[in-house]
Amino acid sequence: MDTGDIERCSFLCVHEDVVRQVTAEMPDDEKLYDLAELFKVFGDSTRIKILYALFEAELCVCDIAQLLGLTQSAVSHQLRVLKSGRLVKPRKDGKTVFYSLADDHVRTLIAQGMEHINE
Repeated sequence: MDTGDIERCSFLCVHEDVVRQVTAEMPDDEKLYDLAELFKVFGDSTRIKILYALFEAELCVCDIAQLLGLTQSAVSHQLRVLKSGRLVKPRKDGKTVFYSLADDHVRTLIAQGMEHINE
């Protein structure tokens, strides 16, 4: 389909009822921006590896660094991004901070993503 077909369709045939329905259900721009930002966090393979590791177990920075062959500094940086995206949560035990997935929504996103790519 070339762009001429798209332009012609948009001017000749607008399905007002469908447009109204979708408009009524469309989240506001701020929510859509936040959703896009969330998915950007998933756009880095190192962060995905960290999330997948945390899918399996609660881990500290040293554990994650050892598992993934990264420096503690690199892991800490990625954990900050994941924490700001509310995808992981810390738990302090003495001087050690352990990380886990923030909630079951994150677990579901990872599981469904893996299911999707394995289809």
